Amino acid sequence: MLFVPLPFVVALLLLILLIQMIRRSGDNETNPFFMAVVAVYVVQSVVIGLRWGYNMLEVLPVQGVLAVIVATLSWLSFDDLRDERPLSERPWLLLHVVPTLIIIGLVAFWPAPISLFIILVFTGYGMALNRLAWGGPDALGSSRLDGVINSYRALQITAFAISASAVVDVIISLDFAETGGIYSGLIVAAGNVLALLILGGAAAVAGSSRPSADEIGGRAVEETVVMVSPSEEDAEIAAALDHLMQSRALYRDVDLNLNRLARKMGLSARQVSVAVNRVKAMSVSQYVNDFRVKAACRLLTDTDEAITRIMFDAGFQTKSNFNREFLRVTGMSPKAWRARSAVANKSSATVIRLAG
Repeated sequence: MLFVPLPFVVALLLLILLIQMIRRSGDNETNPFFMAVVAVYVVQSVVIGLRWGYNMLEVLPVQGVLAVIVATLSWLSFDDLRDERPLSERPWLLLHVVPTLIIIGLVAFWPAPISLFIILVFTGYGMALNRLAWGGPDALGSSRLDGVINSYRALQITAFAISASAVVDVIISLDFAETGGIYSGLIVAAGNVLALLILGGAAAVAGSSRPSADEIGGRAVEETVVMVSPSEEDAEIAAALDHLMQSRALYRDVDLNLNRLARKMGLSARQVSVAVNRVKAMSVSQYVNDFRVKAACRLLTDTDEAITRIMFDAGFQTKSNFNREFLRVTGMSPKAWRARSAVANKSSATVIRLAG
């Protein structure tokens, strides 16, 4: 009977996920780094299957190079959700090619420190991802506000996974030193299969959260906001933002993100985020989604439009986000809100008729 290693099955699942991301990119600008990292996951899973399923030691050098590429692309993927500028305006990103070039050089000329170098790379990128995650959802300034929570959760998962990979590499190195690698096969196979599935799903979720490129420019410099009393400037910014949201109904733009909102006000993303956090005691995504939910409530009460149509009209793009935010603001589902409004309207009509 033909033996098919589990990593090959994982590779197939990730390939299907990649195809879905490519198809979806026709409607939304999918982050190219996320698609690239999922593609590398596919290749890495095949390599792991060849190494631990068929004991092909020849693929070991490739496995090391792919590991470094995964860590690098994972950082670049989420870093790209901070900054909307085209890649041509961010030449410093080329510096992230250096770890891959170094690992290729080590594979070719000096294999001894490869394991240590991989551990250092994963530790460094893990720390960078955790630092980005520490800034909260508003740190992902170019992620659509409708999907920024999912992107942020994907960031947290990736930060943990990359950091954990460094720990796993240390454990494997110790296993080789103590037992000659008796348990390393099981550790690598189980750990990588689980990690690749989780990371692939996280990349697919976060990769589709960047809006279409109709307004490029600006940079998110969002950091963790310390909860302090709002200043006069904060109050003025919050008031101006309220007026802008109400007068121009910006919340209806499904591609709205923090960077674009800040540019419309002629301010930095950090100024807007800090003002909303201090004055409104919420994140920018929650602030904007509050407007969207209120608009949806009006449409549910005053019209007979389908709930899905109302979801889009209010500025939401996905049903899951719409339902979650609607429940957060109103404490009930859109369907329950409409049913309650219908009963209330019927009662009001009855009272008016009797009074007449």
